[in-house]
Amino acid sequence: MLARQMPGASFPRRVRAVFVVAAASLCTPLALFSAQQTSAQRQFLQRLVAAAIERTTHHVRYDSAYVRIPYPGGDVPADTGVCTDEVIRAYREVGVDLQKEVHEDILRNWSAYPHDRRWQEAHPDTNIDHRRVPNLGTFFRRNGATLPITSGGADYSPGDLVTWDLGGGVPHIGIVVDRQAPGSNRYMVVHNIGAGPKMEDVLFSWKITGHYRYYGPGR
Repeated sequence: MLARQMPGASFPRRVRAVFVVAAASLCTPLALFSAQQTSAQRQFLQRLVAAAIERTTHHVRYDSAYVRIPYPGGDVPADTGVCTDEVIRAYREVGVDLQKEVHEDILRNWSAYPHDRRWQEAHPDTNIDHRRVPNLGTFFRRNGATLPITSGGADYSPGDLVTWDLGGGVPHIGIVVDRQAPGSNRYMVVHNIGAGPKMEDVLFSWKITGHYRYYGPGR
């Protein structure tokens, strides 16, 4: 589109080169993200995906109750949880404690995080902050890579994190894994929307509100 609007013949060679580079970077952002991954980062995402898929073997009763848990390394009872708990548990399996990482980031950057009046919070809370989808989205945006939201299945890679609006402002989160939906180029998602951790073809089932990639602290 840049070439049609601004014919190369009307610009010096150096300027044309700038437009070519700019156009390429706009057209292939996700490919560039993948190309920039280190071997260690690729291996991390493979382990994260394996951990997410393993979560589908567990029986988990959906329970959104507020629970006091230890810090760091705390978790609600293993047979209960919500969508965020599956992300937290998968990351913990690969050595990343999102309870600790989110809490420390909130402590340093309280104003950067959402504060829904329904939460009735006046200070950080290690029991619940990391279990809220808006907080995880903010954390991944601040500490990981924020990727484009598109309608193309090929733009979502194994290990990516996706958040949705289920309707009425109800948020949801899941992990893209390396199993493709039959007859498509879409990868499936591990998530818990009420029936425990499942691997399903739900990537475009709801409005996507966030698309992230997070390798852990310092990676």
